[in-house]
Amino acid sequence: MKVQYLIPFVEAAYEVLKAEVNIPMQRGDLSLDKGAYITDDVTVIISLVGDIEGIVFYGFSNEAALGIASSMLGENLSEMNGLAQSGIAELGNVITGRASVKLSKSGFQSTISPPTMLLGKGATISTLDFPRVVVPLTSNMGRITIHLALREALRQGANAALLKVPEAPGLKDTPGKDS
Repeated sequence: MKVQYLIPFVEAAYEVLKAEVNIPMQRGDLSLDKGAYITDDVTVIISLVGDIEGIVFYGFSNEAALGIASSMLGENLSEMNGLAQSGIAELGNVITGRASVKLSKSGFQSTISPPTMLLGKGATISTLDFPRVVVPLTSNMGRITIHLALREALRQGANAALLKVPEAPGLKDTPGKDS
């Protein structure tokens, strides 16, 4: 993965975490992981499509997720209820959205998916042929690990929505018959 795809996510994570929860983050050593992703206690998953394609995982310890959600929402949360889940999913969404704006300014247009959340440690998710850059972040609230499996689109600029869909056999309109 090119560094120019990584930097916007690290910058966006620092900016959003500072703005939303006002906590300083320390970045650990980056690493490359080619194996399947094993989920953390709380994992937010967001896909990117466009000039840059792939998937981003935000892994949180329970302590970090609850601490961050409590700080964001201004109340003490003791469990990953719907409110806490919504807050953490939105955090991943805002970080990825900000990173995609930064990528756009570098000439790489991408669209992000709505966030998906997995609760529970140990699920295996394959990114197939996408190696992941792992960015560990720590704070006084706990750890967050960002996994980036991104690459330049193989058909950069192609728009699948404009592709002609072939007609299915037997579905042609027949004059005089109800559809």
